[in-house]
Order: sequence, then structure tokens, then C-alpha cells
Amino acid sequence: MWRFGLRGRMAASYVLVTAAAVVLVEAVIVALYVIPQTNATDLASVLRDQAGRDAEVLSQEAARLPPPLPDASGRDLLQQAMSRAQRRTLVGGAGPPEPGFAMLEMLVDPEGVIVASSAPEIYGVDGGLDVPLPGREGGGGRARTRTGSAVWHFSPVTVKTPVGLQIIGYVYVQAPAEAAPAAPVLGSLLPLLAPGLLALGLVVPVGLVFGLLSTRRLTGRVRRLAEVTTAVAGGDFRPRVKVAGADEVSTLERSFNVMTDRLGAAVEAARLTARAEARQAERGRIARELHDSISQDLFSLSLLAGGMRRAAPDALREQAEAMERTAARTMREMQALLLELRPVALEDAGLLPALEELCHAYETRLGVEVEAVLAEVALSPAAEHAVLRLIQEALGNAIKHAEPAKITVRLSRDGGPVTVEVSDDGHGFDPSGVAAKHGMGLALMRERVAELGGRWEIHSDGSGTTVRASLP
Repeated sequence: MWRFGLRGRMAASYVLVTAAAVVLVEAVIVALYVIPQTNATDLASVLRDQAGRDAEVLSQEAARLPPPLPDASGRDLLQQAMSRAQRRTLVGGAGPPEPGFAMLEMLVDPEGVIVASSAPEIYGVDGGLDVPLPGREGGGGRARTRTGSAVWHFSPVTVKTPVGLQIIGYVYVQAPAEAAPAAPVLGSLLPLLAPGLLALGLVVPVGLVFGLLSTRRLTGRVRRLAEVTTAVAGGDFRPRVKVAGADEVSTLERSFNVMTDRLGAAVEAARLTARAEARQAERGRIARELHDSISQDLFSLSLLAGGMRRAAPDALREQAEAMERTAARTMREMQALLLELRPVALEDAGLLPALEELCHAYETRLGVEVEAVLAEVALSPAAEHAVLRLIQEALGNAIKHAEPAKITVRLSRDGGPVTVEVSDDGHGFDPSGVAAKHGMGLALMRERVAELGGRWEIHSDGSGTTVRASLP
């Protein structure tokens, strides 16, 4: 249905604009023709215009004559000018303004004697007129003549001489008082309107074809942009619009691609944030479940083991004490696990306050001395999150497996990479053996550091364990 879309509307606009231009030109032509004709419907104006035009023709021809002889009269000059004008004047044989219009024209010398006549049977040559000569500017009026009541007008014929303009005669035009020229009719306008009507007939197909061809590329680009926009609105941020040219549409295409890139990045960041928040919520839920169920059962088991140790005979006291120690150790590991699962508000507090809160929680809840030596360092949000989880994992491992009396947490930067170090004074372990059996926590720490392009290492012996990571 593209013909009713942008392409069709643009083609229609081309046709309408071209048609409007043709109609406007036709209106101007008709106005230029009709207005003078309408103004000329006044008989006196028609006679004045006719006399003025013929007098102007005769004056121009008289000006082109060679210099007159000293004894040449105005009558001689007037006759020579009329012979040169030939059929360009009414008295010389030109037709009236309208066919059948009863208009008479005479050419008279400065004394009023007729030199030439368009109706010699009525006004003969060398005869006189029925009205007096006007002044130098000419003029007209209404009078009773030999042909009846008539309207007449005089226009002077002049030549330029060294002493100024010289009147060499007059053009006299006369028409019956009841006569009037016909108003313009459609038949007289058709020759003027025919080319425009033909052009108007060609405008529609030509304009339509031109509009469709000239807008094809533009509408194609807009259509592709609309298709990609629909895909983006549906959640697919992969498609891109091909940028073509350097016009306004190409600016829109380029801006759309940039917007899509940023929108896709924002949606991906929101998705990752939602996943992280979901993981944090799940960790919190697991921590609450462990605290409300298993921790309470372990606490009850610890109380029962203590009561059995005090009430058991000597033969069973050793087993009761072992049960009490196992329950206490399990309670300690459960508390460390709860702290490890406990979400820390990194985004709200910042890295250093979050680490200080974490160390203080391990110290107060588990009774282990935790020394925090933390320096202010600049890290990306991903690196800060990795540092927090690394320290949290190392503290939990130390509490659960090493039974330390003191743990030291260090965060520093000495002109190079950021160094993270967690060391304890526990009984240590064999890293290779633990990694082969229960090394998921160590593997997660190693992966976190590797994703950021850092280095991770662990040292452990009988005097304690040290976990160290370097981040760029």
C-alpha cells in the first residue's frame, strides 16, 4: 500500500505544485488579456486608445524620415509617415479592435484638412471635419456629425525639431454614440488558454512519474529505518541502519544507530544488574533459611552435647566431649557461611566502608581478630565487586578450615596494580590437595581475578595461609 504512504503523498504534492504553477500562469495571462479588454468597454476609452496607438506609430515613422526640406509642410511629412506605416493604422487599412465595430479614422493636417480617411465616401480627402481641432494635447467629446450622434477623439502626431516637438497633424477617430465593443468571450481566450490546458493535461502523468522516481530512494531509506525501528521496539537491538549520503536523513540514520547502541548497552546493563540482584536475593534467602532452621538445630545439638558431657559416666565422657566439639565447630562454620552469604551494600556504601563492615562482622560474630589495613584505591565497579567477593570468600575459608586466631586484610596500591591480600595464622593446608577435592571456592577466586586480567596466588604452610591478588 505504498502508493497511499509517503511516496504517494510526495508524488501527489509534485503534481499539485506543478498544476498550481500552470494554473497561476494561465490566470496571469487571462488577467493581462481580460483586464485591458474590460477597461476598454468604455467607448471613449476605446477611441482614445486607438487614436493614441495610431498617432504613436505615425510619430515614430515621421521621426525616421530624412531631414525635411526647408519648404516641406506638415502635410507632406504626415503623408510620408502614413505611407511608411502602411497597414499598421486604421486609416492605413488595419482592422478595428472588434469585427464589425463601426469606427472611422481620419488623418488631418494642423489646419484641419483631411489628408487620409478610412471612409472617403463620408469624409473625403481635402475635406473638413464636423468638430473643431483640439489643443496641442488632443482631446475628445460627443457631438452631432454627418453620420449622426458620435463620440470622437483627437491625438496629435509630432516630430522632434531643434526648437522642440512640432505637431504635423492629428489622428481623428469617431464612432457612433450607441456603439460599444464586445466583451471578451471564451472563443477569443481559447488560443491563449490552449497551451496551458495542454501543459496541465501533461502535468498529471509526468508529475506522477517524476514524483515516484525522485522519491524512490528517499522513501526506501525511510522504510528501512522504520523496519529497524520496529525490530528495536520488539527488543532486538542487533539490526543497524546503513548510513548513506550526508543529508538530514543520513544524520537521522547515524543518530538512530548511536541511540540503538546506547539503548542496547543500557538494557544489557539492566539485565546484568537484575541478575546480580536476583543472586543477592537468593543468597539472602538461603542465609535466612540456614539461620532459621539448621543454625537453630545445631544450637540445640550443642546444648544437648554439653548436657550429655556433664551427665555421662567416665566411659562415655570422651565421646560426649567429641560430640560437643563437633557441634561447636559446625556452629562456627555455619556462622562463617552465613556471613559469606550475607549481602553487602557495596553500591550505597562504597568499597572501603563495605570491607570495614565485613571485617567487623567476622570479628564480632565469630570472635576472631580481623585486622583491616585498607588504602583508598580507584577501581572500576566490576573490579570493586570482585575485590569484595574475593575477600569475603577468603575470610569464610579461613574461618571454616584454618581455625585462626587472627586474620589480616590488606588493600593497597604502590604505584602499580592494586594488591589484595588476606592472611591468617591458622594451621594451613595443602592447596593442591584441597583444589583436587574441595577447591570450588579457590577456583571461583581465581576466575574472578582472571576475568579482570589480574594475577592470583595462594601460599599455605603450617604457620598460616595467604591469598594474594593483583588487579590492573
